[in-house]
Amino acid sequence: MSQTSLGTTSVSAPSPSETSPPRRRWWILAVIGVAQLMVVLDATIVNIALPSAQKDLGFSDGDRQWIVTAYALAFGSLLLLGGRIADLFGRKMTFLVGLVGFAGASAIGGAAVNFEMLVTARAVQGLFGALLAPAALSLLTTTFTDAKERAKAFGVYGAIAGAGGAIGLLLGGVLTEYLDWRWTLYVNVAFAAVAFVGGALLLTRTVRDKSSKIDVPGAVLVGSGLFSLVYGFSNAESHDWSSVQTWGFLAAGAILLAAFAWWQTRATHPLLPLRVLLDRNRGASFLSVLIIGAGMFGVFLFLTYYLQQSLGYTPVKTGLAFLPMIAGLMLASTMATTVLIPRIGPKPVVPVGMGIAAAAMIWLTGLDLDSTYTAHIMPPLIVAGLGMGLIMAPAMSLATDGVATEDAGVASAAVNTMQQVGGSLGTALLNTLATSAVTNYIDGRNPKDPVVLAQASLEGYSTAYWWSAALFAAGLIISVLLYRRGAPVHNPESAPTVHM
Repeated sequence: MSQTSLGTTSVSAPSPSETSPPRRRWWILAVIGVAQLMVVLDATIVNIALPSAQKDLGFSDGDRQWIVTAYALAFGSLLLLGGRIADLFGRKMTFLVGLVGFAGASAIGGAAVNFEMLVTARAVQGLFGALLAPAALSLLTTTFTDAKERAKAFGVYGAIAGAGGAIGLLLGGVLTEYLDWRWTLYVNVAFAAVAFVGGALLLTRTVRDKSSKIDVPGAVLVGSGLFSLVYGFSNAESHDWSSVQTWGFLAAGAILLAAFAWWQTRATHPLLPLRVLLDRNRGASFLSVLIIGAGMFGVFLFLTYYLQQSLGYTPVKTGLAFLPMIAGLMLASTMATTVLIPRIGPKPVVPVGMGIAAAAMIWLTGLDLDSTYTAHIMPPLIVAGLGMGLIMAPAMSLATDGVATEDAGVASAAVNTMQQVGGSLGTALLNTLATSAVTNYIDGRNPKDPVVLAQASLEGYSTAYWWSAALFAAGLIISVLLYRRGAPVHNPESAPTVHM
C-alpha cells in the first residue's frame, strides 16, 4: 500500500500479480483524482461557509471550531486504520464504500437543522475519508507499474492534492455566495457520484492481503487519545483551564497516547511501527508537519472570520483573498524541493521557514478595522505562504524518505495523520484562546455596543495570531535541534520517493 501527501509520494512495490498495467489506467487516474479532490478540498471548502452556517444554525464562537475539527480529527485519527482495512477487505470495495459513505454524510450535513447534526455529519465525513484516501492511493500504485508512467500519474495526483486547498476556498466562496452554505456539502454528492460510477466500471478487484490484521487496541488507543486532547483544549473556553473537564481530558489524552506508543512495540501488526519515527530527520519532519497543520488551519479559520465579519468581504472575495498565500506556498515548496534541499539539506531551510511564518503571524496581529487588502493583508499573507512552503515540502518529503518498502504506506499515512491532527489540536487550542480573549475584552464594557464587539473580535484574532507565532517559534527551535546537517542521502534499498 502507498500514501501521498501534498508534495511527496512513497510508493511500495506492486505484487507480481499486479505488474500488468490496466488498459484504461489513465481513466482510472481521472476517477481517483476526482475522489482525492473531494477529500482534500473538504478540509477548506467549509471554512469560507462557516460564518453563514453559524448565523443560520445559531451556534456559538466557542463551538464553531468543531465544524473544522470534527472532520480533521476523524480523518487524521482513522487514516492508519483505513489503510489496514483497505488491505484486509480489498481496495476497490473500500474505495467504493468510502465514496458512498462520504456522499451520504455530506448530504446529511447539508440538510443539518442544528449544530449537533452538522458536527456529526462532518465527523462521519472524516471517517469515510479515512477509508477512501488510503484505498485510492493503493489503487494508484498498483495501476501504474511502469516507473515513468507512475511518476507522471503521481505528478498529476500531487498537483491535485496541492491545489485542493485553494480550490476549496474558491469553490466554497462561490457556492456560499451564489447558492447557500449548504451547497459546500451537497457538492460532494456530485463528486462522489462521478467517482463511484467510474470506479465501479473501471476498477478491478485486487488481491486481498490475508496476512494483514487490524490492530484494534491500537486504533482505540490512538483515536480516543487524540479526541481527549482536542476535547480538553476545547473545554478550556467554557470550563476554564482549572476544570477537571479540561485538564482531566488533557491528562487522559496524554496517557492514552503513551499507552498507544507502548502498545505499538508489542503488537504483532502495529498501526504505526515506531521504527518509522525514530530517524532524526523523519522525527523532525513529523513534528514540523504537526506544527504547520496547526498554524495553517488557524490562519484559514480566523482570517476568514476577520475578512467576512470585520471587513464585510463576500465569501467569493474571501476565497480570492487567500490566493496570494497559496501562490507563495507553492512557489516556495517548488524551490525548496528542487533547489534548496538537494544542495544544502533541511537544517537551514525548515528553520528559516518557521521563522518567516512566525514573523508573518506577528505581522497579522496589526490588522484592524481600517486595514486595506493591498497594503495590510496581502503582504503578510504572501510572507506566510513563503514560510509555510519552505516548511511543508521538505518536511513531507523527508517524513517518508528512506523508509523500508514495507513501511512506505504507513509512513505516508502517518504524515497525513500528523497534518490533520495538527489542524485539529491547533484549531481547538487557538479558538479557545481567541474566544477567551474576546470574553476578557468585553468584561467591564458594554456588550451591546457594536464598536466594543468589533474591537473584541480583533482582540480574539490577534491573540490567535500571537499563539500561532509561538507555535512556529517552537518549531524553529525543534527543527534546528533535530534535523541533521547536509543534504539527505537516499538509501537505494528503501521505498522510492517521487517528488512533485
